[in-house]
Amino acid sequence: MIKNLKKFFLSYNLDGLVVPKNDKYFTEYSKINNLVKVTNFTGSAGFALILKNTNYLFVDGRYTLQAKKECGKNFTVLEIPDTWPKDVYKISNLKIGFDPKLFTENTLIKYFANKVRLVPIEYNFKNKIKKKNSNFYYLSDKITGESQITKITKIKNYLKKNKINYLYVSSSENVNWLLNIRGKDLPNSPLVNCKLIVTDNNKLFLFTGLRKTKDFNKKIFKNIEFCNDESFFRVLSKLNKKNFCIDQNTCSIFDQKIIESRFNVVSKYDPIYDLKSLKNKIELKHTIKAHIEDGVALTKFLYWIKFNQKNLTEKVIEKVLEKFRKQSKNYLYPSFDTVAGSGPNGAIIHYKSNNKTNRKIKKNDILLVDSGGQYNWGTTDVTRTICFGSATNEIKNNFTRVLKGHIAVATCDINKNFNGFLIDKLARKFLNKVGLDYAHGTGHGVGFFLNVHEGPQAISKYNFITLKKGMILSNEPGYYLKNQYGIRIENLIYIDELKQNLIFKNLTMAPIDIDLINFKMLTKKERNYLFNYHLSVYSKLSKYLNRDEKKWLIGLIK
Repeated sequence: MIKNLKKFFLSYNLDGLVVPKNDKYFTEYSKINNLVKVTNFTGSAGFALILKNTNYLFVDGRYTLQAKKECGKNFTVLEIPDTWPKDVYKISNLKIGFDPKLFTENTLIKYFANKVRLVPIEYNFKNKIKKKNSNFYYLSDKITGESQITKITKIKNYLKKNKINYLYVSSSENVNWLLNIRGKDLPNSPLVNCKLIVTDNNKLFLFTGLRKTKDFNKKIFKNIEFCNDESFFRVLSKLNKKNFCIDQNTCSIFDQKIIESRFNVVSKYDPIYDLKSLKNKIELKHTIKAHIEDGVALTKFLYWIKFNQKNLTEKVIEKVLEKFRKQSKNYLYPSFDTVAGSGPNGAIIHYKSNNKTNRKIKKNDILLVDSGGQYNWGTTDVTRTICFGSATNEIKNNFTRVLKGHIAVATCDINKNFNGFLIDKLARKFLNKVGLDYAHGTGHGVGFFLNVHEGPQAISKYNFITLKKGMILSNEPGYYLKNQYGIRIENLIYIDELKQNLIFKNLTMAPIDIDLINFKMLTKKERNYLFNYHLSVYSKLSKYLNRDEKKWLIGLIK
């Protein structure tokens, strides 16, 4: 593959070619992944830079260890966005090819501005996707809590207020949310790959594979014109007003240039992100129910693994956890590939086991399991760290520091710590006191029966979005010691209001391994939190558990 890429760009007199992970819909998970073809890297974010004599893979801090293991000697792994290799920025006017349908202007400026000369060119990776029945379907108001009509009205009001004639919704998840549709185009999210133009005169143009709409009741959408993917330019030519809004996160430079050739782009932020982030009462009700079902599966799994430690491997653990989830009639499939990292593999933040790396669990290992599910109707994501024997004092102390950070987030004053930047500091505080840290954000937004990772809200060093009632986030501080072990404790939480104060409430209902806790390091407030959390888990899950599982779970309430 690399040889073919080099022949290709050399034939066009280029110095290199950049290969992203995403497809033209810019989704995190896709059936198309050219980056793994070229590099063997299986993580969820990154890009490769192929030069004449050197190959580079750029990944964020979550994936540096994983990338070095997966890519072997063919690539030099660098962390983005801070590090650029000398043979790139020292050579003036270096010509690098890129596919304009796979990059946004935002990404090009962020990673490549003033470093290289970018040349738009398309390389055909000849991807073949099996065309299964992937018709999309409609979610009623009883599921979403709001009709597509009222959502579209909000967008029209936004356009009118801001003197915008057209909104180009290039994010599939935003289109799915707005129209209350879902589909089967992605491996881990219930999405239809599609794009949409919303006009200020009640007309909408939906771009998607028309075969997906074959059995769909189009009467639900009276003002929508269903268009194939190739109709974009034809539709634009029919529009005669001036002002467009596009999405800087998912509008390709290819589409942007076409729009700019005929219209004024007056905004580059899709307002649907903000609307979608605020879950209504019905969405939260369904999400809470999904987490109860997920909590039953997780608790049964955690009990099982504590008392069935013979001949366990990471692959076996993945299969057993999936088996427990499948006992729920509402479970559909994983919301991402399960991370089951034991011992040194746990130190790889988003580890994915394969036939070469699959380890047999040893008595003194600690195991990190990060997993989630898509349910009717809700999306889950949870991480638990588990021990099998007597953990060392070092491991217990570090686990407890992570737990203290986790509790600090869950119990924080949101009115004072009103964004993810401020809360992220609380999560790291106890690790930072002894010179430790972790190379990922503390939390990400989560969708309602959509993507497991969703913006604009997050808990990280770089997120300043004001937190609001109805937002769902993850709370997942961690610690990773290279080649030895990994620790992470993750719950999903949502923001509610109590006496005019914003508070976090736990969605995730699954016990935390008390065998890893140094209780002497916990304050009375932290002990009370842990007691009340496990009491809540027991009260909500016990009726779904057998006698032995209930006895074990009640023993954790200390």
